[in-house]
Amino acid sequence: MSAVPSIADLLERVPSWMGRAVEWQRLAGGLSHHVYRIDVDRVPYVLRVLEPRVSDAGLGIAPAREIANTETAAASVGAQVYATLPDVPAIVLEFLPGRTLGAAEVRRPEVIPALAQACRKLHAGPRFGNDFDIFQKRQELLEICRRNDLPLPEGYLDRASTVDVLREALRQRPCATVPCHNDLLAENFIATSSGVRIIDYQLSGNNDPAFELGDIAAEADYDPDLTGLLAEAYFGAELSPALLARVRLFHIASNVTWALWFTVHHGLLAAARGEDVAGFDYAAEATDKWGQALRALDDPEFGRLLGTVTGRNPITPNP
Repeated sequence: MSAVPSIADLLERVPSWMGRAVEWQRLAGGLSHHVYRIDVDRVPYVLRVLEPRVSDAGLGIAPAREIANTETAAASVGAQVYATLPDVPAIVLEFLPGRTLGAAEVRRPEVIPALAQACRKLHAGPRFGNDFDIFQKRQELLEICRRNDLPLPEGYLDRASTVDVLREALRQRPCATVPCHNDLLAENFIATSSGVRIIDYQLSGNNDPAFELGDIAAEADYDPDLTGLLAEAYFGAELSPALLARVRLFHIASNVTWALWFTVHHGLLAAARGEDVAGFDYAAEATDKWGQALRALDDPEFGRLLGTVTGRNPITPNP
């Protein structure tokens, strides 16, 4: 596979930047791709250079699809797209003048309604050209681990039957799918003067909106009260006990699956480079997410949530 072109080469591939004063700097925070701030005659842009090995390893959608979904999201809450370099692949984006949110900030109750509003805008926008299912992604990542002999988090397969119960419960009475981001960690929210915007569509696809909320809750380590605030801000009067339980179960499903995402990233990408990006410990993150999932699967509340979603008496899954 050919290497990602140098930044100097990339700058020369944008015709509108030729002959102008161009300065650049690498932006911190990206765990998979290469992101730069480019100032052209003092006007800022973002250059997002996609690492093909990410999608090759099953850690994101195909680059062409990510670029197309980024263009689609620009109609709602995404950054505007000014140019694409599909042969690289890379994309030139609007530089959003605002503040990248952090984990502590997205846990503030007064911030949560703005996150829900941003999700509603994305979900009401044009549909993406692909679908996403968290349990299908889990199966894909498990197969990648098997093929590459990657060690799974301790006890992972021992809980497969319980995860199957979770999957079957969430297949009942699903919400209609909408265009979802599916990876809304705090740093993918940008607070601007016109509202919260959403960036980085590496795992985007049409999905159940309850997963989007559950994934936010998982990434931000929400407790049940904060998860309830998020669900209420999103669903409003439509929120029911079953919908709230659905969001909370997707919180668990997020941690179950993304534990494997970090396992694969560590085993196939970070470890292959001899170090983790910017000191980020992918193996430790996999362990942490699986630990959170295990605690939720072992909590008596899990059976009650399953019963609420399915409309049956509280369920006690087999360990």
